[in-house]
Parts: sequence; structure tokens; C-alpha cells
Amino acid sequence: MVNSVKKAMILAAGLGTRLRPITDTVPKPLVPVGGRTMLDRSLDLAVGAGITEAVVNVHYLAEQIVDHCARRAAPAIAISDETDRILETGGGVVKALPLLGSDPFLLLNADTFWVEWGKPNLRAMIEMFDPARMDILLMLCRLSDTTGHGGGGDFSMDGDGRLARLADKSDPSGLLYAGATIYNPAIFAGADAEPHSLNLYYDRAIAAGRLFGHVMQDGHWFTVGTPEALPAAETRLKELQSALAD
Repeated sequence: MVNSVKKAMILAAGLGTRLRPITDTVPKPLVPVGGRTMLDRSLDLAVGAGITEAVVNVHYLAEQIVDHCARRAAPAIAISDETDRILETGGGVVKALPLLGSDPFLLLNADTFWVEWGKPNLRAMIEMFDPARMDILLMLCRLSDTTGHGGGGDFSMDGDGRLARLADKSDPSGLLYAGATIYNPAIFAGADAEPHSLNLYYDRAIAAGRLFGHVMQDGHWFTVGTPEALPAAETRLKELQSALAD
């Protein structure tokens, strides 16, 4: 399938309250893990999948993120300014739609990331996305392929790749949302740029049978929710990098 996804949005407007006191002076997306900020890790993954333009939304300590983005050579970055008020995930996307355009786009969290050693997972998602069948395509990971996540899974998947909410989060076969999504922007028609969650659109897509998933292959996913989780993430990252170098 021709790569029809050329733009991405990076969600970088969160307050990062659980990561205090680190985030008292640095926004969470700019916290380095293994010597590279989480925002840069997300943008690097997008570039590796062929993304040429990105929108980054900002709210907390916005100037730092704006300045940081200006120093990147790629992708070309536009800023969606939410400094007046935070719009949550859904409202932030709706506000950014004029910058994203009418084609399917990729959405990434700026406070989670993954490392991979096979075919880029985002490229595989772009090839898989079929707007005739799908409204939303989520990247998922197995709980065994995570560091920093203390809870259960989020979704179950059927044989065709369709997703449903996981009935029992303690189910070890459950799949965790990995912070990467492809959206058909048509699903936001009529939505207002007011604070609301993207979970609204997940549930609508589930009801219509149009929420699908791609399970991360040849990769390991990281989340850093607290200051105590940062050393564990850096240790695991070093282990993986050492194993890949051998």
C-alpha cells in the first residue's frame, strides 16, 4: 500500500505531575532517558517511518518545547498552542486538525517510547491502515515487552485484528496501548476543540467494528511515570542496547 500517512501529531501538552520534582522545571517530554529526550525519541520513530511533517501541541513550560523543536532538522514541526488552557487528548487533536489536513495522520505520545530492532513498527502500521475498514489503528504491545508499566492490559484482539476493551485487566493475554495511533480525520467531523478524551472515539470505533490493532514486533516499550522509574528505564535500555550491539 502506498504510504498515505505523511504527517504526525505529538502530544506534548501534559503536566507530568507524577514525575515531580523533575518536571517542576522541565516538561516531561524533554526529560532525557538514556541521554535522549522522550520527545526526540518519538520524533525519531516518526521520521524513521517516513513522516515529513509533525504538529506538536504545547501547554506546560511551552517555551522550552518550542525552542527544542526549533533546533531539530527533521521533521518540519508546527506548534499547536494550548497555553491558554489544556484541552486533553481529544480537544488537542481537534484544535490541531487545520494543521494536520484531511489525510490519515499518525498520533504519538511524547512521554512514552519504544526501541525496536526489526522492521519499523510505524511503517508496518502505515502499510496496514485501510480507511475503508478502519477509523483508528492502535499500536499495542504485550505486557512482557514493557518497562515501567505496573498495570494490566487495555484491549483484546480478534482474529481479524479488531479490538475490544479488555473485560479483565488482569488477563495476561491482554494488550497494552503503546502510545501510537493512526486516525482517519473524518471521525472528528463536528467535534469542538473543548477538553475531552480520545477514548470517546475509541468507543465509537469499537461499536462500529472499526477499531483495529497492530501488535508491536521486535521491540520493547517504555513509560517513565515517576522519578523512581527513571533509573529502571535507563538500566533496561542499556541492557537492550548492549544485546543489540553483540
